Amino acid sequence: MPQKYLTSIGLLLFSLPLAAQEKSVNPGVNKSFETPNVPEFVERFEREGRDAFDHRQEVVAALRLKPGMAVADVGAGTGLFTRMFSPLLGEKGKVYAVDISEEFVAHVERIAKEQKQNNIVGVVCKPDSVVLPPASVDLVFICDTYHHFEFPHKTMRSIHRALKPGGKVVLIDFHRIEGVSSEWTMGHVRAGQEIFTKEIVEAGFKQVAEKQGLLKESYFVWFEKVGE
Repeated sequence: MPQKYLTSIGLLLFSLPLAAQEKSVNPGVNKSFETPNVPEFVERFEREGRDAFDHRQEVVAALRLKPGMAVADVGAGTGLFTRMFSPLLGEKGKVYAVDISEEFVAHVERIAKEQKQNNIVGVVCKPDSVVLPPASVDLVFICDTYHHFEFPHKTMRSIHRALKPGGKVVLIDFHRIEGVSSEWTMGHVRAGQEIFTKEIVEAGFKQVAEKQGLLKESYFVWFEKVGE
């Protein structure tokens, strides 16, 4: 058997046990989302003083969205960015509002119906999968959510499958720097940018860009899907 096939088989056998044996990296981190008080979270997520909210227009502009694209807002929450993406993608585009909370997804769907944003599709995901069809999206947007992934490798592999060839991931998450970041961040966010980047690369991506200076408390990094 040619060496390249032996190498491929070896990599496959190595990665399968890794995915199969993955344990939660932060058990209970999503407990508050099991039965969320949605109005309270709207006030929390969609308020001045939240970095991503204050710079939401700049964040969306940096994504370079085009009509007809399919985008997954993973960790959509109350739907702030989902609603902003919708008109930019047009009738032929699609926004998947992906969240682990049924209440959040129902809220996003209700608002979308009221606002006649018919290209928004709600998706209740699993702790280890975004539950999207294979090769269905051009871009996955993960804002202030990756640190809530209990099973980061499995979740990112599900994102890898959901992306079209050459598809992109945008990661926004909090800087976690000892002596610099807030006490809340140090206690709530399990790791910093270097570790999160390593995990994403190991799941089949490469970092292609980082937008500096857009956010005060967070980093903004582009990744690209590698392989099929």
